[in-house]
Amino acid sequence: MPVNERGFSLLEVLIAMVISSILLLSAARFLPALQREILRNTRQLALEDEIWQRVYTVAKHLQRAGYCRGSCVGEGLVISAKGDCVIARWDANSNGIWESVPAKESDTIGFRLQDKVLETQRGATSCNGKGWEKMTDPATIEIQAFKVERLNIRGFQPLLTLRLRGVSNVEPQKVIEAFYSVTGFNL
Repeated sequence: MPVNERGFSLLEVLIAMVISSILLLSAARFLPALQREILRNTRQLALEDEIWQRVYTVAKHLQRAGYCRGSCVGEGLVISAKGDCVIARWDANSNGIWESVPAKESDTIGFRLQDKVLETQRGATSCNGKGWEKMTDPATIEIQAFKVERLNIRGFQPLLTLRLRGVSNVEPQKVIEAFYSVTGFNL
């Protein structure tokens, strides 16, 4: 019995190779642009995450400010005149006093903007001095604005508004600004 097999002709194979080559070259031109856009979006998301993580961290401490299970002495929240430094106190272990020493167990924490870096210090007593730790990496992000405002509304608990604006060092045109408000229930 004869088997009748037929394959592709040489012309069909050449035409298929030309079409495949054109598709491959166009995909090769498109891929680097796609990779650049993915990298840019990843950097943008990383910057947004960094800014919002810092905002939530500070806001959490602002919301706790003033809590005392007993009779604590002093102000629960101190905001500098320009609003770029804030010191919050709360009774973390519910023993009825705001402890200040040792610093690692202090019920006081401060946040400030210094040289385009957001800094924090446990046991802070003022917005000046040394011993502040960096919350943001100055090699990757520059903090352009940090501000805390207190809005007292008669008959209600104070509203604390936090503003943080940062820019990536890699892409300075990308600016992320976050506004967040919390209620100072203990103030």
